[in-house]
Amino acid sequence: MNLRRWLTPGIGVKRWLLLMFAGLLLLTLGVAHLIRQATRDLQPGGVAQAILDAVSLQFLPYPLRGLIAGVAGVSLILLGAYGAARALTAPFRSAEGGPLVELIYQKRFLARGPRIVAIGGGTGLSMLLRGLKEHTSHLTAIVTVADDGGSSGVLREELGIPPVGDIRRCIAALADAEPLMSELLQYRFPGSPVDATLASGGALGGHAVGNLLIAAMTAIQGGDFEEGIRQMNRVLAVRGQVLPATAVPLTLHAQLADGTIVDGQSRIAQQPAIARAWITPDDVRASEDALAAIGEADLIVLGPGSLYTSLLPSLLLPEIRDAVAASTALRVYVCNVATQPGETTGFDLAAHVEALVAHAGVGILDVVLANNRFGVRVPADYAAEPVKLRWPPALATAPLLVLDDVVDPEHGHHHDPIILAASVLRLYERESGARRRAGVARTA
Repeated sequence: MNLRRWLTPGIGVKRWLLLMFAGLLLLTLGVAHLIRQATRDLQPGGVAQAILDAVSLQFLPYPLRGLIAGVAGVSLILLGAYGAARALTAPFRSAEGGPLVELIYQKRFLARGPRIVAIGGGTGLSMLLRGLKEHTSHLTAIVTVADDGGSSGVLREELGIPPVGDIRRCIAALADAEPLMSELLQYRFPGSPVDATLASGGALGGHAVGNLLIAAMTAIQGGDFEEGIRQMNRVLAVRGQVLPATAVPLTLHAQLADGTIVDGQSRIAQQPAIARAWITPDDVRASEDALAAIGEADLIVLGPGSLYTSLLPSLLLPEIRDAVAASTALRVYVCNVATQPGETTGFDLAAHVEALVAHAGVGILDVVLANNRFGVRVPADYAAEPVKLRWPPALATAPLLVLDDVVDPEHGHHHDPIILAASVLRLYERESGARRRAGVARTA
């Protein structure tokens, strides 16, 4: 164990060491008083007096005696504390994990982080969570349940449960379990989930292990989907919580600019020129846990992710939309760094914000965070384009725009989770500080 690390501010150990030292000091003074009382009548020059003089180092100069006794006492205290800590923490130390002191420091540091709610779905939300989990343990992911394709779509149709794919990704991103467990959750059996023939992988073909686990946990909980997700959070030691936006499977609908109606998230994602989107059923209750998390949040992050098929389905739930609009938290929309072929083809920054506000309402966000680093390498066959920074949007009052380098240095059309999380936290600290100063000025 690293002794200096145990004494790092924030670890919560020094106060107890000081209290223990004070107790030992009082005990020493008490023992010294008893010895003094017991030896006050000893005959000078006698054997007992000679032994006492030798033990108390009377043959050394007075300052040296105090120094030796002090050094010996502190050394024994530290050695005893070190040995006791090793003995008490031995069952919790792992040869594969980091030192226990690092885990304790991490837990205490993260416990001081802000309460963050992230709303969305797809790969964008899970990517953001991987970065944010290094800054706080008060994380809530509210995940869309409108997916109808792939493994999630098959399980939704066969078992009647909400789609689980996006929830699985978020649980894997936030799980404090062994890395191998995250790999297991994400493992997908070869084949296709829509073709159960042996040539296509059989009944398990195309299904992710995590999807099947969530479906099984839901069945264990008597069909209670929300309770099944709660138990998955607990079993996999999720840092924070992952919640479905609602316990009812949603169907996404869209009307294109030419008036065509398209049903289903997987089909809508491929359509350009979307004029408006809505969900059915439109009267379902949002998750109570999700509404509570929004009400307690310090920071609400919308996106990144597919605008119409990942972010909007949750915000189209009236209760979630109203809770976000009424929240006193800082509300940040993280715009994608690139367009998505199909649903946002040709969209610039202002178009993303206009579409979001048109569906979720005015006052749904305070700040827009967008990437301003272009020219980063992208795969040659990637059809998307960087989101152009046209601003302001056609709104009565435009939200604050913050530009930052949040792109993946290895892929110009993806966010980097660590860089993005750091940017979001800097933005939160700056804006929350400004809000506090403005509040003080108003009350002065």
